[in-house]
Amino acid sequence: MSETTQARARTSQQKVAASLKRRYRAEMRFRTYGVAAVALGILFVAFLFYSIVSKGYTAFEQTFIRLDVNYAPASIDPDGKRAPADLAAANYEALVRAALRERFPQVTARADLKQLYGIMSSGAEDVVRKRVLEDPARIGTTESLWLMADDHIDMLVKGHVDRKLPEDERSIDDRELGWVDRLSADGRVRVNFNSRFLTGGDSREPEQAGVKGAVLGSFFTLLVTLFLSFPIGVAAAVYLEEFARRNHFTDIIEVNINNLAAVPSIVFGLLGLAMFIQFFGLPRSAPVVGGLVLTLMTLPTIIITSRAALKSVPPSIRDAAFGMGASPVQAVLHHVLPLAMPGMLTGAIIGMARALGESAPLLMIGMVAFIADVPKTLTDPATVLPVQVYLWASSPERAFVERTSGAIMVLLAFLLAMNAAAVFMRSRFERRW
Repeated sequence: MSETTQARARTSQQKVAASLKRRYRAEMRFRTYGVAAVALGILFVAFLFYSIVSKGYTAFEQTFIRLDVNYAPASIDPDGKRAPADLAAANYEALVRAALRERFPQVTARADLKQLYGIMSSGAEDVVRKRVLEDPARIGTTESLWLMADDHIDMLVKGHVDRKLPEDERSIDDRELGWVDRLSADGRVRVNFNSRFLTGGDSREPEQAGVKGAVLGSFFTLLVTLFLSFPIGVAAAVYLEEFARRNHFTDIIEVNINNLAAVPSIVFGLLGLAMFIQFFGLPRSAPVVGGLVLTLMTLPTIIITSRAALKSVPPSIRDAAFGMGASPVQAVLHHVLPLAMPGMLTGAIIGMARALGESAPLLMIGMVAFIADVPKTLTDPATVLPVQVYLWASSPERAFVERTSGAIMVLLAFLLAMNAAAVFMRSRFERRW
């Protein structure tokens, strides 16, 4: 080999080595960018969860004040008949106020008394009423009860009120601070688990507001959505993918299904308002109407993912079924559909997750109304968790901030539980070939 040929070979090797180095560096940069993007995404998600949990975990706690309540017969049952209707209608608020006056006898001015009464929640009288109705023999006795404090006192005890601020910049003045400090020194203030937040309905008072009504409303709404959208979506996908002939009519249907998947959700709310409420006369703010609206919204997603799942089944499965003498319907129902079911359930998970987080279409059908009662049927007035979060976030009271974050935590837990059930169902149907 001549020197010229050797020089050319060395030059080529050097060029190849330099090119390899450039490609390796480019690959390393690409991998670095990917790792950085994933780390940044995880960082944002972690910050989001930290922000929600740090603001919302205190919603699961509530401040209580212990008062010595005297079940005075003159206030509860002056006639002494012990009639349940009379006991239920008695003025139990007066008993709570009398217990406060007994604890702070130095407070006598009308304005000061009104401020003193304000440290207790309006729901405290309900606890006293319940105790009397449970056992009328308590009338005429004195009992020490842990009663719910008002929301501004609750914020103070939980540390959300800065005591170092000047009095005119705080929501609580020095007089109320003195009363709370005195009760705390006497061991009459404590923070317990707020069971009412999980077992109660909505309320104008933050300390009495709960998410049970919204949770059941979401459950009923998604139940209607699942039982309508999944069978209809799967049936439509099976027909379009396995039985429908390819012509202009089916092409138009496919184009419309793909377009409907990108339609803003509020449009489905307008459609539900015009069709289900104004035309069919169904009740407003009912889970059955919300489920029908969300069914229209989730159908395109379920149909598209179900068709993709059917396409993923190998043609050999169909050919083997036909070779054994199965009819087209038998081949689809007994062989293709079971193998495509995991992918269809994935589409259902995506559709249900989107439906759970939607609020715009439900606002259009009246599910934004204030609903204090917990729904018991599909036709009872109800709200859902996203709308409840929206309502509480727009409330001016400081205590609703933690309730909003707490409701978001419940919503995420509800979503995780629903997805876990769907993943379990998918794993039960999953088969490998």
